[in-house]
Amino acid sequence: MTDFALKSQRVVTPDGTRPALVLIENGQITDLRPIDAAVECPVTDLGNKALLPGVIDPHVHINEPGRTNWEGFDTATRAALAGGLTTLVDMPLNSAPVTTSVANFEQKLAATKGQLHTNVGFWGGIVPGNAAEVEGLIGRGVLGFKAFLTHSGIDDFPNATEADLRQIMPILARHGLPLLVHCELTTDDAEWKQRDHRSYQNYLASRPKRWEDDAVALMIRLCAETKCRTHIVHLSSADSLAQIAAAKAQGLPLTVETGQHYLFFNAEDIRDGQTQFKCAPPIREKTNNDQLWAALQSGLIDFVATDHSPAPPALKQIESGDFTTAWGGIASLQLALPVLWTAAEKRGATLNDLARWLSENPAKLAGQSHRKGRIAKGYDADLLVLDPENSFRVTESLLHHKHKVSPYLGLELRGVVEQTFLGGQLVYQRPEFVQLNQGQLLTR
Repeated sequence: MTDFALKSQRVVTPDGTRPALVLIENGQITDLRPIDAAVECPVTDLGNKALLPGVIDPHVHINEPGRTNWEGFDTATRAALAGGLTTLVDMPLNSAPVTTSVANFEQKLAATKGQLHTNVGFWGGIVPGNAAEVEGLIGRGVLGFKAFLTHSGIDDFPNATEADLRQIMPILARHGLPLLVHCELTTDDAEWKQRDHRSYQNYLASRPKRWEDDAVALMIRLCAETKCRTHIVHLSSADSLAQIAAAKAQGLPLTVETGQHYLFFNAEDIRDGQTQFKCAPPIREKTNNDQLWAALQSGLIDFVATDHSPAPPALKQIESGDFTTAWGGIASLQLALPVLWTAAEKRGATLNDLARWLSENPAKLAGQSHRKGRIAKGYDADLLVLDPENSFRVTESLLHHKHKVSPYLGLELRGVVEQTFLGGQLVYQRPEFVQLNQGQLLTR
């Protein structure tokens, strides 16, 4: 017996956006029927508001346990629901301890109790010396692994070397799990810190494109040798696109994401002292970012993820504006959809593009494409209702993140999330949370 149905003139399905009646039973989509079909269950008419699959963000730093003064499961997953995000995958840092061993992972799992308002999965971490933990973490249910090729920002998650990756990648290849990589091969350059501390252009020049390009080249080489699924996180250098295209043309198991901030902002518009924009790799120039857009729209870049990496205002050096000491990370989890839609709509993108970039393709990376990321029969009823023509202004009171530091404050964004459904349950109806603690732990 169908529990209820959602009716909309704009249901965003893998086959296009169309009028439809979506039937839901026991948390799953059981059928899509013509919008005027007769059914024996309650029907909610959404009118012309769009029904999309819930957003899946596989690049989120929730920071619990250990750094809950930065963020935590409660605030992060609340913010997610308000933004239409139904699934997050938590990075193995900046929690303390980091997720590089089974024992540490158990601590993280324990910390989720009573605090999961949306679904959450986990990446394990690759650091020097933890190869013996990989099989155990896989057995415990991580969705894949993350490594840095440069200093991660915290000393308890040191960067992996090429030798480390050569040891790990064949193991992941056997299990069919992805390795996510922060691609910057850095060189020691303390000189930039002797220049203007408040200059964004000084910071931008301190992390050149070649660092990314060299690191991407290394990972393509290792991907070809090991056949390990390899995922480049938060690509910002358009100069890497040609080698990525060549690798994909060879059929290598390589995927790529970029971040909303690389598509929304341009370096030319960031003023000195605006450390809320600091991230690594940095936001680059408009000519570069236009190329990222072209790659996303062509499918060369697979999807977009926030890399939500919050920190207290003092760590972001908001008062001093000092780029040399500010934490590098942008808080934007709740705004993932409207930020991308605001910029994408101007470039002729459709709601189907949005669903592909924020739901369908991220689900593939996380190993959830058989049940999440689409509005289709047999899929989980993780859904959002969007008013794509409506707009809102980003204010501190609107944000549910623990800290309200964000480069999007004060901006007008398009795309208002009206409702969020998790497993067929209405959990958010703007501006109220209807049900909490409905999230599930995700494993493969």
